[in-house]
Amino acid sequence: MRPLSSAVTMARTGFCDTKPLLDLHKKADERRAPLRTWANASGPIDRWLPVEANESRMNLLKMEPERRWERRVSLQTSDGIIMGFHEDSRAWSPGKLIAEGCVEDPVLLYPCGLQGLPSLQVLVPSLLRHEIEKALEKLDVIWDRTYAWEMFLDMMRTQTQNSLPSADLPRYFTNATRGILVDWLIQVHEIMHFQDETLYLAIHLLNRSLRLIKVTTANLQLLGMVCLFIAAKKEECLLPEVSGLCSLMDHTYTKHQFLRMERKVLSGLKFELSYSQPLHFLLIFASVAHCSALVVWMARYLLELSLLEGQCVVFLPAQLAGAALCLARQVVQEPTTPEGEAAWCLVSSIHVGSEATLMKIMHILASAAAKAQTCATFLKFSSPETMHVSRHPGLKNASSLLGVCS
Repeated sequence: MRPLSSAVTMARTGFCDTKPLLDLHKKADERRAPLRTWANASGPIDRWLPVEANESRMNLLKMEPERRWERRVSLQTSDGIIMGFHEDSRAWSPGKLIAEGCVEDPVLLYPCGLQGLPSLQVLVPSLLRHEIEKALEKLDVIWDRTYAWEMFLDMMRTQTQNSLPSADLPRYFTNATRGILVDWLIQVHEIMHFQDETLYLAIHLLNRSLRLIKVTTANLQLLGMVCLFIAAKKEECLLPEVSGLCSLMDHTYTKHQFLRMERKVLSGLKFELSYSQPLHFLLIFASVAHCSALVVWMARYLLELSLLEGQCVVFLPAQLAGAALCLARQVVQEPTTPEGEAAWCLVSSIHVGSEATLMKIMHILASAAAKAQTCATFLKFSSPETMHVSRHPGLKNASSLLGVCS
């Protein structure tokens, strides 16, 4: 049973509904106090337990530190508002994660006008959780909402794993060379009809491999194809033959060289292939924000253009997704509605990063869109299925886009 003070606190925070979100005490007690006999089944649950179990249960409640969900007093800064899940007995600080405790990574909210809406501030945690659960269910990521929020928090945490601290490439490679390789991989990805997740994972593996593995310029194309093959092994149901992939490279490399490079890449990456994809964040954000199909396709186009930009490798997936969605809304310029603005205000509370970071990414994507007429991504998103977003009039002039973003 939760202490009365904790229950009152939870009721005031907005993090809970009629069903308790987190009852650590009860779960721990049920594990540690085994039932030996059952008494009368009528009456409170405590009467069902033997006397020894009840005494043990009360002792555990006294010994364990109280944990609770709490919405902290909003910290209004230039970066936004911080909300966290903490343990009372431990000190809390932004960005801190206590593995053995209950501290979650703080969610840094992009400023969106919440300062003047105290009633909305109180509702944001429960509304956000509800919308995230609906979004994950709508995207067929989950079949049960029970762990939806925990899954999203895990995505926010794990996106920092295997991140690249710098955009610098080895001296014998340039961003132009990398861009040509990525553009070619996008074409191969389209030919193979792979999932979109396969492409994002392949480019992520390529970015890491270029910095962790010694590869000559002559083997750069082989490295890219191997990264795409490894990503396909993780994301696809059907895989192409290695000989078929070699034929796409005009048999410049043998099957033996291909498999040897695959072993080299996997060893260099230490088989760490997990990746919180920016595309997943984008689709979640767009679902929570109730964006139109045109805005979503525009955001997907801008997000894929980020794969070609070497400067974007240092940004977190959630930052790239948030910037792409912001810029897409600016480009499309759809009429605003009160419901749409409220939904956008809510989704803005998920974005991690400072306003300066967001603006920097938007400038990079705007410049990439202005010069993208010859790349494979431009042709890919000029089809009727993608609503011709790459040919949208708002993308023609980079200076006007940068003017909107500044």
